[in-house]
Amino acid sequence: MDFLDIGDRSIFFYLLIFLLAVVAAQCLSIGGLFFFKRSGSRKANAFYGLLLIAFGLTLLHNIFDFTGLYEHFPQVKFLPLYYTLAFPTLLFYYVKLSLYPAYELRWSDAKHFILPVFQFLFFLGLFFMPVSFKIQWGREFYNPFYGAFEQFLYLATFIAYLYFSHRYIREKRLELRRKRSSELRKVLYLRTLIRVLFFFFVIHAVFVVADFVCFEFLGINLRSVKPYVALGMLSFAALALWLGIYGFQVLIWGRKVFGK
Repeated sequence: MDFLDIGDRSIFFYLLIFLLAVVAAQCLSIGGLFFFKRSGSRKANAFYGLLLIAFGLTLLHNIFDFTGLYEHFPQVKFLPLYYTLAFPTLLFYYVKLSLYPAYELRWSDAKHFILPVFQFLFFLGLFFMPVSFKIQWGREFYNPFYGAFEQFLYLATFIAYLYFSHRYIREKRLELRRKRSSELRKVLYLRTLIRVLFFFFVIHAVFVVADFVCFEFLGINLRSVKPYVALGMLSFAALALWLGIYGFQVLIWGRKVFGK
């Protein structure tokens, strides 16, 4: 990456990697604990645990990429750690199953998992390819699983599923307000999750879109600007950090908010 090619690695580089590693560890550890969480919907807990783990693994991928690990050890290139297309689906089903715990997954739900599954299979398939083959692969413009088009799908689906999640929350909130239900606290908690996540996602999306527009249309390589690269990485880490903070709060007093 251009971020690594300019000058020596300073203390700020190692500080950035340290911060990313801390957030990744937070996501992986809290995500794992969600599979042992007994309060709330077990299915919803599983989806949120998978969401945190997906973020944690993707952060690890970013760390390995930015530190040049894949260049120095090409045999581990395309290690299946990159799950950007899984974020929207996992988040949406966490919200939906938290609001409607009795909902049973149907075959019609499978369409929501097509992109995440194929992204996983893409990385898994290339990972087991010979080094001489996979070193020729990288981020390609039209690649729907790892490239510019993948970033478009990631941003578009994330926004779409955030909207669908917010709509479910809004409908449930209006329903419970009419009934004066005690479950309203859970709905408001989920609303806070989505609203704060939307705020951080907009910031993150600005970095992604600006990078693409400047490079493709203006011929400006923003990845050669160290502060921009660092802030872009931190904008993604902020998403993961907020999800981890929310998850930690739910683990601490989730039974009070989400019930048995």
